[in-house]
Amino acid sequence: QVQLVESGGGLVQAGGSLRLSCAASGRAFSTYNMGWFRQAPGKEREFVAAISWSGGTTYYADFVKGRFSISRDNAKNTVSLQMNSLKPEDTAVYYCATNTRGLHVTSKAASDYWGQGTQVTVSS
Repeated sequence: QVQLVESGGGLVQAGGSLRLSCAASGRAFSTYNMGWFRQAPGKEREFVAAISWSGGTTYYADFVKGRFSISRDNAKNTVSLQMNSLKPEDTAVYYCATNTRGLHVTSKAASDYWGQGTQVTVSS
């Protein structure tokens, strides 16, 4: 069982920045691929960014490329999402996710464990 807890959400003006963090339980964190997803009201949950267990490989949705950056600290069991140049359309609940199957976390199908989410609201 893996427990994930997100933090760092809040209200920010368009063009601003936020840094989300996800803390994971368990000694095996350094072996887990990790990912971030988001869900806006009335919309499906969508992939945002993912990172491999070593941090050496990253993936991004097209709509965040150049604005968001995913990173991890295996010594602290955390994965972060730095969000810059935020837009009102980035408003959503952001979730981190993982699996224990060795899959890259680039889809909901590859996500077995989810955090409770953290709200990000971008005002225009």
